[in-house]
Amino acid sequence: METSPVPFFNQEDYSNFYTSFLADRYPQERQQVEYCEIESVTDPPASVKEILCSLLSFEKNPDQESQNPSMGDPEKPGSKRPRGEGDTSSDGHRRLWVKDRSKAWWEQCNSPDFPESEFRNAFRMSKSTFDLICEELDSAVTKKDTTLRQAIPVRQRVAVCINRLATGDSLRVVSKRFGLGISTCHKLVLDVCSAINTVLMPKYIQWPDENQIKEVKNAFEQISDVPNVGGTIYTTHVPIVAPKNDVESHFNKRHTERNQKTSYSITVQGVVNPQGVFTDVWIGGPGSMPDDKVLEKSALYRRANWGLLRDVWVVGNAGYPLMDWLLAPYTHQNLTWTQHVFNGKIEETQRVAKEAFMRMKARWSCLQKRTEVKLQDLPVVLGACCVLHNICEMRNEAMDEMLRFELFDDEMVAENCVRSVGAMQARDHIAHNLLHRSSHGSS
Repeated sequence: METSPVPFFNQEDYSNFYTSFLADRYPQERQQVEYCEIESVTDPPASVKEILCSLLSFEKNPDQESQNPSMGDPEKPGSKRPRGEGDTSSDGHRRLWVKDRSKAWWEQCNSPDFPESEFRNAFRMSKSTFDLICEELDSAVTKKDTTLRQAIPVRQRVAVCINRLATGDSLRVVSKRFGLGISTCHKLVLDVCSAINTVLMPKYIQWPDENQIKEVKNAFEQISDVPNVGGTIYTTHVPIVAPKNDVESHFNKRHTERNQKTSYSITVQGVVNPQGVFTDVWIGGPGSMPDDKVLEKSALYRRANWGLLRDVWVVGNAGYPLMDWLLAPYTHQNLTWTQHVFNGKIEETQRVAKEAFMRMKARWSCLQKRTEVKLQDLPVVLGACCVLHNICEMRNEAMDEMLRFELFDDEMVAENCVRSVGAMQARDHIAHNLLHRSSHGSS
């Protein structure tokens, strides 16, 4: 006997339909509906639709189970249980059937006796730093137990996310490692990354205040002799799968030509201090966009235009234009010795930013290859990587040299490389003083 299909229910009315039509007759199945609502499953209407379809089908043909030999006694070998049916405990309450998966690896990692070196290899940080992150995220990622199952503990939620970012392993591999479902791991990664962006980013990615900027300037001057440097800027590309929309703008021509393979990417722009800690990040520019255009889209550019970056230089490479607040190298042909010395000093300053991005990509291997994360969710994941990088750098977390990663972000000279006459004069003055100091020191 055929049954008419159940129409697709939207988020607002599917629960009301179930309550009014089937709740009185099937109270046990209502627990499954409530579970879908409480746990915010990936596709709640589809999950409830399965329940409703099976119940409506049984209503219209109550003899269906007896007519179908394959739906026989669940206790007999080879018999199959109807989809969506759970076990009934001795007290008569329905229990949700859950696949039994091994959590041995995570239980071993979570043990106090687990070696520090192996823990660091799995999570790219020490146990104490991991504990700190769990403590700060506790209120944001904690979930309540339900009548059907216990919530995943905070430490395991954070561990799934950090291990996925650190190793870059597929969700299938990570899910087996932690004894969880693939969709569950995917949701945990996004939830924890979102919490990191909301809770930790305002605390760990900050532009230096008036007192801190003095220390930053002194530290940069010790590195390169360039005065009044408040940060050094760099833009890197993160590979992505070809997006469904706006493919051309994400096409990375330079990486495609070098790798002889079609490449797509999005950009991460960051300003770092002398310790390699991010003080500003902007994420999400398409891969075809040059560095100067990425800069123009960023909040840093708007703050500078509002006059909030006075008496400070942000040092960039040849891909950035010379402006009243951004110091860039000379890019024309036939440089004088003064200009050549200046460019060398700018390169020394820039190395701080480039090495910071190298450590971030080395520590979080998910940034080195195309990810399974959807394009619209990727900025949240990349932002979490920047925050976790800062936490590790601030806590002096050592990184295995075997993880070292080389950057290949080709520089393209900005179209309009000089955008301020005053900045051009200031750069010439700095270059002259650097040459004088260099010659004085060598003599």
